[in-house]
Amino acid sequence: MTQTADIDQLCVNSIRFLSVDAVQKANSGHPGLPLDAAPMAYVLWTRFLKYSPQHPDWFDRDRFILSAGHGSALLYSLLYLTGYDLSLEDLKEFRQWDSRTPGHPERLHTPGVEVTTGPLGQGFANGVGMAIAERYLSAAYNRPDFDIIDHYTYSLVSDGDMMEGIASEAASLAGHLKLGKLIYFYDANHVSLSAGINATFTEDNAARFEAYGWHVQKVDDGNDLDAIEKAVTAARKETSKPSLLIVRTHLGYGSPNKQDSYEAHGSPLGEDEVKATKKNLNWPDDKTFYVPDEALEHFREAVEKGRRHEDEWNKKFSEYEKKYPTEAKELKQLIAGELAPGWDTDIPTFTPDDGKMATRVASQKVINAIAPKLPGLFGGSADLDPSTHSVMKDLGDFQNPEFESGDTQGSAGGGWSYKGRNVHFGVREHAMGGIINGIAAHGGLMPYAATFLIFSDYMRPTLRLAALMELGTKYIFTHDSIGLGEDGPTHQSVEQIPSMRAIPNFMVIRPCDANETAYAWRIAVHSKTTPVALIFTRQKLPVLDRTKLAGADGTLKGAYVLADTPNGKPDIILIATGSEVSLVVEAREVLEKEGIHARVVSMPSWELFEQQSQQYRDAVLPPEVLPRLAVEAASPLGWRRYVGDHGDVIGVERFGASAPGDRVMKEYGFSVDNVCEHARSLVKNIERVQQ
Repeated sequence: MTQTADIDQLCVNSIRFLSVDAVQKANSGHPGLPLDAAPMAYVLWTRFLKYSPQHPDWFDRDRFILSAGHGSALLYSLLYLTGYDLSLEDLKEFRQWDSRTPGHPERLHTPGVEVTTGPLGQGFANGVGMAIAERYLSAAYNRPDFDIIDHYTYSLVSDGDMMEGIASEAASLAGHLKLGKLIYFYDANHVSLSAGINATFTEDNAARFEAYGWHVQKVDDGNDLDAIEKAVTAARKETSKPSLLIVRTHLGYGSPNKQDSYEAHGSPLGEDEVKATKKNLNWPDDKTFYVPDEALEHFREAVEKGRRHEDEWNKKFSEYEKKYPTEAKELKQLIAGELAPGWDTDIPTFTPDDGKMATRVASQKVINAIAPKLPGLFGGSADLDPSTHSVMKDLGDFQNPEFESGDTQGSAGGGWSYKGRNVHFGVREHAMGGIINGIAAHGGLMPYAATFLIFSDYMRPTLRLAALMELGTKYIFTHDSIGLGEDGPTHQSVEQIPSMRAIPNFMVIRPCDANETAYAWRIAVHSKTTPVALIFTRQKLPVLDRTKLAGADGTLKGAYVLADTPNGKPDIILIATGSEVSLVVEAREVLEKEGIHARVVSMPSWELFEQQSQQYRDAVLPPEVLPRLAVEAASPLGWRRYVGDHGDVIGVERFGASAPGDRVMKEYGFSVDNVCEHARSLVKNIERVQQ
């Protein structure tokens, strides 16, 4: 064996046994993947991957995603070995309280981790988003002799990733878009958590991905470093297709008793089996967390190599800045996540003279007012642009330049190219959510995704992960209630809003009219670490007369007094969101004539309201005013915190119905008469209690 081969094997086994020892010490984790995938990870990280361990956020780095997040010990071992700010002691604290090496990789928690993975298939879609971001930014800002944005996205995916539907959705779109700088290693070890994949997964993956438009290669031996290197080289040369490298491995490689068994997937090998595996692979079986000096020295070459990459890029950018100052200034702002001064100066103000307007339509007007001044705004819908009103007009469609269509209906205008800012996700809601997470995590862009609120169910895992990763993703959810009408209960949302409110670090905003919609967009644009769901109506709503009611800037605080009694001492508080606010405004007028003085509170966002001081919240909802009625065309779940034990909620506790929207709303109790009846009853009940 040559000296080069010796160092290669030492390095591969260093990755393997750091990972195995971490799992064994924690008595928890997944040793099988690190044992079988270490060779391909070693080849990628030492021969191809462009990164700078001392500056993990350097913008033109290659991105590496461990989609098979259960193999996190593999990634942590690589990060330590190559010189990131992760110590051997951190590896020893794997999966322990307050450690930097949690059970699955977490963005912002461990230096070098690009995205949070673990739920299978998510990293696969995130990688497609990162490749889209690279492709757009390079097309928009690169100039002749100045490839300022020029990097690859790599991912290690497992059999489980490949089974998940989100991976199929994302792979289909990636192939269509011809994302040539997207390269995935498929760790084909043929074993899942509970059995061999022959029990569930016998399709021809190579043929499937070729049909998607991917460049597919097979490596028959996962330990053949030269074959892996040749495959990566060929993948990098294929610029018009994403690449899948199907690498045949053996789960738990080297374990005498557990190799190729599901038992090596999600449980420690056990002390005896760890020793047997080390002995089998010629590794000292009496040492733990052992790394030979020459192996560590070889890995740490990445630090100097990364510094050179950065220095070369910084020099090139400096020259680019001199020749293209406008483009350089804009790109620097995007990378820093800064907003251009005056980005919101053209946001319209609406009056009742504008006529009734669905908030989805108002949103469209706001989008097209801010998009020209927000070059990072980038997104699209799941084949629903005409319904969600989410197109940035005349800013082009993000599309591979070879795409030809005799039918340009639905095009945003501005042509088809990689410079387009409108993305056609197709009917792929789950992948859309994962992709915009990847775009946001990549940096440089402000992504949004649009669909009907009911189909947020298809996106649920990605919404949660966006919140967990502290991504400022934006969601346009239209057709927000039973008020959409004739499409019926399959399309009418009931439980979706409260279910999203239950997600930590996730903001829901349901504006009541066009002006609250404008403020909702202001909030969303400024939100960098919290995802924002903008909930819009299909049906037209009145533009409230702000000369008689409070200004819509109260939206910024989540809830505000829209209409009050002359003395500020209401008999009852009517709280509503979205389309129901104008309803309770009407009800207030009726009650006033009856001598019942009502305060109307518009509460577009619970999350923003909870961020306000206790003094402000008590001013909006005085504790001494016990009669309270919340009105929202959604499940009443959660409203008790605001209405209290003496209050009530008019909500929706069953599925919707197919009929004109006005009729459905009336039948479900969303009428002035029903609001007034509930209000009267609450006031009388309190009077009886107080007597």
